[in-house]
Amino acid sequence: MYIHKYIQSLDLQIEERYRGDCPECNGRNTFTAVKTMENILYNCYKAGCRLQGNSTYQFTVGDALSRNKKEESNKGIFSLPTYITPNMEQIVPWTKQYDIDAANLLYDVKENRIVFPVTHENRIVDATGKAINKRHIPKWKRYGSSGHAYTCGSGEVAIVVEDCISASVVPTISKDFTGIALMGTSLLAMHIEQLQEYGRIFVALDPDAAQKTLEFTRKLRGFLPTSTVCAMRLEDDLKYRRKKDITNLELHVRQEG
Repeated sequence: MYIHKYIQSLDLQIEERYRGDCPECNGRNTFTAVKTMENILYNCYKAGCRLQGNSTYQFTVGDALSRNKKEESNKGIFSLPTYITPNMEQIVPWTKQYDIDAANLLYDVKENRIVFPVTHENRIVDATGKAINKRHIPKWKRYGSSGHAYTCGSGEVAIVVEDCISASVVPTISKDFTGIALMGTSLLAMHIEQLQEYGRIFVALDPDAAQKTLEFTRKLRGFLPTSTVCAMRLEDDLKYRRKKDITNLELHVRQEG
């Protein structure tokens, strides 16, 4: 159907809204479309137009992943700034407070940040830095725009969290776990692609994002039908290692295993 091809040509991102001339009746600025994780809703506000009234274009995860690969191919190769170095003297003391591995972390000399490199296919495609000084603004800084999640660990069970510190803590709980940090509370098509390789996924966002935890669990179940996707309710961020949270996580993983 031509309208579906037209909608695809808009190349909308998740939660992006478009308004313009209607491809059916040529009404000026009467056509709208908005993309959600599951579909695209479109409508023409001109009376008598065949597209009047909310309609839905359902797309597949394949559509989302194709778009993702297209976007990635259009981006230049990411390079870390020269002032980011493997300075263990600065990194190790900071990592001790969270009991995480310093080996794969870097240091931003210019802004005094601990840097978490984001890798994809064995190369660094992005990075995010955490200010050591609590008064330094912004607290977190993204050095690139790849959209990839930060991954830490090599376990078969994915634990989806918000920040890189929590993701780094995850594999110290169990070698069977891999921490996946969304670096925020947005679930992108690229994140879904990364999570496809895991048969079991536990969404464990921070306690103040309980609604997002349930929302992401529901969406992932729709996109990844072959995976076991569960929501985890936490008392605190995983990076603080609350005993109850660790015990519940291990219990849930055993029960779903």
